[in-house]
Amino acid sequence: MRFAELTVVRHGQSEANAAFAAAAATGALDSGITGRDADVALSPTGRGQAAALGRWLAGQPAGHRPEAVVCSPYRRAVQTWDLARAAADGLGVRLPAAATDGRLGDRVMGELELLTDAAIAARFPAEAARRRDLGEFRYRPPGGESFGDIAARLAAVLADLEPRYAGRRVWLVAHDCMVLMLRHLVEGLTFDDLAAVVAAGPVANASITRFRAGATPPVEYNGVGHLGDGSIQG
Repeated sequence: MRFAELTVVRHGQSEANAAFAAAAATGALDSGITGRDADVALSPTGRGQAAALGRWLAGQPAGHRPEAVVCSPYRRAVQTWDLARAAADGLGVRLPAAATDGRLGDRVMGELELLTDAAIAARFPAEAARRRDLGEFRYRPPGGESFGDIAARLAAVLADLEPRYAGRRVWLVAHDCMVLMLRHLVEGLTFDDLAAVVAAGPVANASITRFRAGATPPVEYNGVGHLGDGSIQG
């Protein structure tokens, strides 16, 4: 890795994250979320998480803040960084504006986009069975992506960014799939390794995962201490 430091932040809690959790808790087939996945906004909790991230960054020494930021174009990711920047700016600290890169977008689920697990089981039982048999990391939904596909586009992003930002602190603001695939690419974790990681707990909203030059394991994984008050964690 040629960056001095590479940090990936998952976006704050989205309206879909909240709605899917509520649907799962009640067994509902429909989450109530419509439209395109790319247009899903942050929930009020997610907005609070993004602002907390910005306040935390404002309190860090200048040498610990990002020098360049690249963001998924999905609305929830863009909002996360915009709100973080605004919160830091309110404390007199200017954070870099983010460039966007479509290759950092969330996993494309094709025909299963924005469907709950219960809805997939009811409407596409053969796909639900195939997903279960293959495992999440090897499964490619109809018209969608496997995690191998995601890893390939993330690798292309890193190949473009490394010569440009060698020796600098770079942040990516993206999605849980990107956090996991970064561990796959940087650490060489297998999909079975990652399944065990996820089984221990999901990638948290607004969490930080950080790699530093010369250190193969992340110096921080899935960190949420910067969010402070547990009421804004979700």
